[in-house]
Amino acid sequence: MEIKVKLYSGCDDLMSVKAHSDDAAYDLRSRCDIVLEPGVSTLVPTGVYIELPVGYEAQIRPRSGLALKHDLMLTNSPGTVDAGYRGEIGVIMYNAGRAAFSITRGDRIAQMVICRLPDVELVQADELNSTLRGEGGFGSTKIR
Repeated sequence: MEIKVKLYSGCDDLMSVKAHSDDAAYDLRSRCDIVLEPGVSTLVPTGVYIELPVGYEAQIRPRSGLALKHDLMLTNSPGTVDAGYRGEIGVIMYNAGRAAFSITRGDRIAQMVICRLPDVELVQADELNSTLRGEGGFGSTKIR
C-alpha cells in the first residue's frame, strides 16, 4: 500500500522514513529549531502532511530515548491523525525535566505508525455479559 506524503516547502530532507526495514514506525523530525521549556507543552511542527485512506489512522508515539534520557513525553500519546486530516502533522511535546531542552531542525522527535482500523459498530445494550473481573476498576486484577 502507498500513502501519499507532501512536505512543507524546503523540507525534502524531513521525509518520514523507517530507520530499519523491520521497524514498525516512521521517524518524524522537527521542522524548526525550538526550545522546550520545563513544565511546558509545545507544538513542534514536522513539515509532513499525509493522505491516509479511509479505514486507516496514523498514531504519533514518543521516542523512548527522549523519554529516558531527557524526560520528554508526548502529552496526548498516542496522538491520532485521522484519514480526513490534511494539515501538517504536529507533535505536542512536554518537557517533564528540570532544564530547557533544545531541538534542532531535523532531530527525530516522534514515531508514526500507520494502522488499519477494524470495521466496528457500537450498539447500545441494557446488559453486558459478566466476567471474572466484572466492574472492577484500576488495579482490580490484583497482579503484582
